[in-house]
Amino acid sequence: MRILRNLVCVASVLAMASVAAAADKKVELRLSHWVPAQHPVQTTGMEPWAKSIEEASGGSIHITIYPAQQLGKAPDHYDMARDGIVDISHINPGYQPGRFPIIGAGELPFLISNATGGSAALQEWYQQYSAKEMSDVKVLMVHFHDPGTIHSKTAIHSPDQIKGMKVRPAHATMAQYVKLLGGASVQVSAPESREALERGVADAITFPWNSIFIFGLDNVVKYHTDMKLYGTTFALVMNKASYERLSAAQKKVLDDHCTPDWVEKFSTGWAKNEDSGRDRVAKLPDHTIVPVSAEERAAWRNAAEPLRAQWKEQVAKFGVNGDAALADLLGKLKAHNAAY
Repeated sequence: MRILRNLVCVASVLAMASVAAAADKKVELRLSHWVPAQHPVQTTGMEPWAKSIEEASGGSIHITIYPAQQLGKAPDHYDMARDGIVDISHINPGYQPGRFPIIGAGELPFLISNATGGSAALQEWYQQYSAKEMSDVKVLMVHFHDPGTIHSKTAIHSPDQIKGMKVRPAHATMAQYVKLLGGASVQVSAPESREALERGVADAITFPWNSIFIFGLDNVVKYHTDMKLYGTTFALVMNKASYERLSAAQKKVLDDHCTPDWVEKFSTGWAKNEDSGRDRVAKLPDHTIVPVSAEERAAWRNAAEPLRAQWKEQVAKFGVNGDAALADLLGKLKAHNAAY
């Protein structure tokens, strides 16, 4: 009899949950980003994420994805979410130098070994800072792409070769690195990179491996420095009013899809896709993967060391202890088997 009562109780709870979900007003959310629709961040990240949210909400939350800068330019995506032009946007914080210095820790060279565990670690770490740094939006999740390197028109194996070169950096920290090495930064977004290289405005680019094919750069750059140089941080941010319009049940569904576990799921497909690019490049007869010796790798790392000191100075202005914060991030990366 007790078992029967328990079964009836469970059935009643499930029925009540179903009724509550059905009673939720249907919400249409616009998610905007700036890379092509076929990019794995959409196909293996955003699309499964949005589908799972719709299913978990009983169909009451529907997310429409707008790729390829349809609703606005890449550097504008944070403000687009803040101002309600879109409900959710995918941003590269490094496209706006100096604006988001805390999350810039993830941009430091020679920090991460992979984006899957790295993204889960970044999500855990940044939760304590997101309200301080991105206070005018709701930060849903943060993540990495798989470590990128330098792709160039001529072979680059040592840092002294950057002197006098024009390099399109992935973000603000890589721009500082190029400057430290005596190069000039060409500040353009990923969709604009091919044109910059074709026109000779840039000689090289810092990019993840397979994205050179997605953005058509394989016809322009033929040399690829063989090292895990850097990561890039990204965030999904939401307009605060759009979030507050959700019911309590809908908010829970969304929050449940913004955990470190979900961030790892979100980033894994893209990470695998980027990692596959190195083997793809190696099979091309007109492309060269440029080896880097242990001594040269040490020179690259030593040249990047001032960037850590600069980062600590920047975040001190936000009341953040840079030594403690960076040690915390490194600890979380090690715990997720993602430290360099």
